[in-house]
Amino acid sequence: MTDALGTDADLPPRLPASPPDIVNPFVRKLEGFGPLSGTDRALLERLSAGGHVIGPRIDLVREGDAPDGVILVMEGIACRQKHRANGARQITAYLVPGDACDLDVALVTQMDHTITTLSPCRVVRIPTDHVKRLMDEHPAVARSLRISTLVDEATLREWLVNVGCRSAIERIAHLFCELLVRLQVVGFASEDSYEFPVTQLDLADTVGLSNVHVNRSLQELRRQGVIELKGRTLKILDRQRLRSIAEFNAKYLHLGTRAAA
Repeated sequence: MTDALGTDADLPPRLPASPPDIVNPFVRKLEGFGPLSGTDRALLERLSAGGHVIGPRIDLVREGDAPDGVILVMEGIACRQKHRANGARQITAYLVPGDACDLDVALVTQMDHTITTLSPCRVVRIPTDHVKRLMDEHPAVARSLRISTLVDEATLREWLVNVGCRSAIERIAHLFCELLVRLQVVGFASEDSYEFPVTQLDLADTVGLSNVHVNRSLQELRRQGVIELKGRTLKILDRQRLRSIAEFNAKYLHLGTRAAA
């Protein structure tokens, strides 16, 4: 069976070109949850500057590791995942540009999951004392960060519904709708398409299906003229139909009018 999404060998060796004139995705995401002052924005820009480009399939932190700062994804896509002793894996979240991982990570002594890059990523690691100072001294930023954490929790609940009571095609359609909205609000998706550096195995481990079932579902979405996958780009040909299949409602992302996709 051919992997409809390609294989790891197909992944680009470097970051794809960022959208032109893009606003810092971390600032853009947080500003959407509430107004930020010029000082707030400048501070966030400084905190998220630089970083390191990490290749695909690299663990940024492993289950059992002691926390070492807050990981911020600025480009590319990473994921949270859990592994069983038998090698089985469940992906529990995708981390897209602008996403910060585990703001309160300093409160625990070891990680209970692994964070891994799915594509080349630019990653910034913010020391926990900087995060504490940010939360203490910049209330507008602290409010937006707390809302962001609530959205992460709401998204996990939606993914549980996905695995628990949606059909195979509904699960995949829902994920595609969610990613379009999330990437649009940080400037990494057009009106109908985005980079999707996810293999069929990744997708299977995300939606709790076999490779065969994922392949059939993707072929059905193609047959219905809803999506087009070329290389690492997903194009949604009929957004309304995809939303209808998924019964997608973006309210859980708390984006207000920004969730117009």
